[in-house]
Amino acid sequence: MIDPVLQDPNLRLAADSNQVLNYQRDPHNYITQVFGEQLPAIKTGFFNVHLTKGIIIQPHWHTNVNELVYVIHGEVITSVFDPFTQRLISYHLKPGQVCMLPKGWFHWIIAESDHAHLLTIFDQPTPDIVYGSDFLRFLPAEVAQRAYGIRAEDYAQAVAPIRESVILGPPVGYGAMIANQPYSERG
Repeated sequence: MIDPVLQDPNLRLAADSNQVLNYQRDPHNYITQVFGEQLPAIKTGFFNVHLTKGIIIQPHWHTNVNELVYVIHGEVITSVFDPFTQRLISYHLKPGQVCMLPKGWFHWIIAESDHAHLLTIFDQPTPDIVYGSDFLRFLPAEVAQRAYGIRAEDYAQAVAPIRESVILGPPVGYGAMIANQPYSERG
């Protein structure tokens, strides 16, 4: 069966991955995209990611897609939590290397060099994303206390700075010392 999208007389088979800005932390750290909305014939989708050293694509997971990280330039560390073995798995990736992040697995990416450029490619045209920052800021302090033994006041104070979804972190003006440390030296 021929895909009806391919029969459309206005069919487009090309798109500019720099045209649609998904998120911008600052002029050097930003994400652009190509998904089904920009290119209806696409059966996958991707983020075109530019990062400087120490910037993190914050912890998150996808409810509907697997993700493949492909490094074009620079170096990154990808980390993923394996829910079956209860292990954290990390990979130091350089240009031309890839890492698979399975659907539903909690993961993040940290730039280990300036001018890191990568594609995060999904196996569906548009990913659903659950950000760790949203989970943390919306979890009631009383639930954290009951579930984890963290004093409600301590939890509320710890998450108080998270006022919106954090996509690329740390927030501007915060954590410059942490951002510039190698990943292995961070606590």
